[in-house]
Amino acid sequence: MLEKEIEQYFCKAVKTRLSGWPLKFISPGQNGMPDRLVLLPGGKMCFVELKAPGKKARKLQYRVHQQLQELGFPVRLIDTREAADDFVREVQAGGI
Repeated sequence: MLEKEIEQYFCKAVKTRLSGWPLKFISPGQNGMPDRLVLLPGGKMCFVELKAPGKKARKLQYRVHQQLQELGFPVRLIDTREAADDFVREVQAGGI
């Protein structure tokens, strides 16, 4: 399965099951930022890095993710449909 397919599945799940807005996130001048900024009902948000199954974040991405988390922002890595479903369940349970 390709990263593109995971991303499409994830975005559809966020829109339809969470009524969220999975914005493509591009930050000129700052490499390593996550792929999506997910805006959720109730003023919640999360950064999401999407990968092909089994792929890991690059070193720069990992460092940026850590910096975002140190600032208090949730960051998730989604690399399978199951991980996307887990994200939906986490949000529904109030975990984000």
